[in-house]
Amino acid sequence: MIAGYGFSATLTARPGKGDQLVDLLLTGLDEGSPGASEHCLVYLVSRSASDPDVVHVAEGWTSEEDHHRVFAGETAQALVAQIDPLLAKASEYTDFVPVRGKSVL
Repeated sequence: MIAGYGFSATLTARPGKGDQLVDLLLTGLDEGSPGASEHCLVYLVSRSASDPDVVHVAEGWTSEEDHHRVFAGETAQALVAQIDPLLAKASEYTDFVPVRGKSVL
């Protein structure tokens, strides 16, 4: 499958909450969660090398429509509701259209 839509997000946790944020984001890979969807082809959670409270998420989806549909669901909205209180500021998002690359998870 080829990803037709993707985005990256930078999330800044409240001081000392980076571990909790990472753990919560990784539940997005659990069965029934957005990252486990057949439409989610890439779900990568990374940390800043210089600030443990800055977390990066990169996602690749079959289409923008599939992404929006999955994230409109109850499970995704519950995850977002748990993430919001951990954040020190609004997340920064960048949408993109994948051209080519490699993801082996």
